[in-house]
Formats: sequence, structure tokens, C-alpha cells
Amino acid sequence: MSQELIAELKTLFIEGLHLEDVSAEDIAADEPLFGEGLGLDSIDALEIAVLLDRQYGVKITSEDDRNQDIFASLNSLAEFVTENRSK
Repeated sequence: MSQELIAELKTLFIEGLHLEDVSAEDIAADEPLFGEGLGLDSIDALEIAVLLDRQYGVKITSEDDRNQDIFASLNSLAEFVTENRSK
């Protein structure tokens, strides 16, 4: 997994989720995205899925049993994008 992809995802999150008070440096790649980490919620997860589909052609459905693992951290999300991207 490349640091370039991690940086792209940070920018995508900040711009796509309108995280006005967050900078790329504030997002740790190994911290949780939801709850205590970045503090995202289920609506943000849906928005992230749409952003990843548009940007990378990655499909994430709500029925996927791996969602908790996929969305665990920025690193896990980047790994999933790397393995499943079509763009």
C-alpha cells in the first residue's frame, strides 16, 4: 500500500466529507475512522463508499460482512482500495 494512496484518501475525506477543522496531518493512518478516532459516523461511511466508487471504482455494499474490517482505519481502507480498484 502506497503512501501516495494514503495521502489521496486523506484529501478525499477532508474534501468529500467537508471536514473543515481537520488537516491531513490530523488523520493517523492506523487510528480508527469511527468512534474515538476520526469520529466519523454511519452516514460518513455511506459517503465514503460513494467517494471510493467515483474515484477508484471500488464497490462497497452495506451487506458486506467485511465492512467493519474494511473501515477499521485508513490503512485497512487503503489496502481494500489497492486490492479492488478498477480505476
